[in-house]
Amino acid sequence: MKRRAFSLTAAVALAAPLLPLSARAQGAVPKEGKDYNKLAKPVASDVPAGKTEVLEFFWYSCGHCHSFEPMFATWMKTAPSNLVVHRVPVAFNASFVPAQKLYYTLEGLGKIEALHARVFRAIHVEKQKLAKDDDIMAWAAKQPELDMAKFKEMYQSFTVANQVRRATQLQEAYHVEGTPSMGVAGRYYTDGTMAGGLQAMLQVVNHLTTIKA
Repeated sequence: MKRRAFSLTAAVALAAPLLPLSARAQGAVPKEGKDYNKLAKPVASDVPAGKTEVLEFFWYSCGHCHSFEPMFATWMKTAPSNLVVHRVPVAFNASFVPAQKLYYTLEGLGKIEALHARVFRAIHVEKQKLAKDDDIMAWAAKQPELDMAKFKEMYQSFTVANQVRRATQLQEAYHVEGTPSMGVAGRYYTDGTMAGGLQAMLQVVNHLTTIKA
């Protein structure tokens, strides 16, 4: 989902055609300025020495992100041990904040593996609205894995608020233009449009993680 699409109604935005899975020529070496951008100002990271940080920027209500999630989850399971991979929920306006808080609440409760894909399914398959605090609380109350007292406490916590602020800082530092998109090593940014597809974006990321500083 591109930044310019966020002014559309949800129905129109979510009906946008999905990007092709891979439009890059097999074996082609990704090119700077075409398949990815190198950031003018590197983004600081707190990953240990010898590790490379990879970020996925996403939005729960993005249809492309819903399609990309299974690919990304599979890729994460086979990623080299020197990679530190994080998801980063974006916010291009204030209406996105509840979704950011939902992600970090699930993460804080250790429920991402169990419920992250279920959030996508609720929105894109079951057509539930999870854009506001009340909607999210109603959905969470129906999930047997969640203790609602702990969920509400985490959702309203300073920890989650700080994580939301950090996510927005990362989004701005990487100059995120749409979702899903990815940042690598605090130095590179790519997305499905640049790479030529969702699977191709992962191919570009694989290449970027091998570039020496």
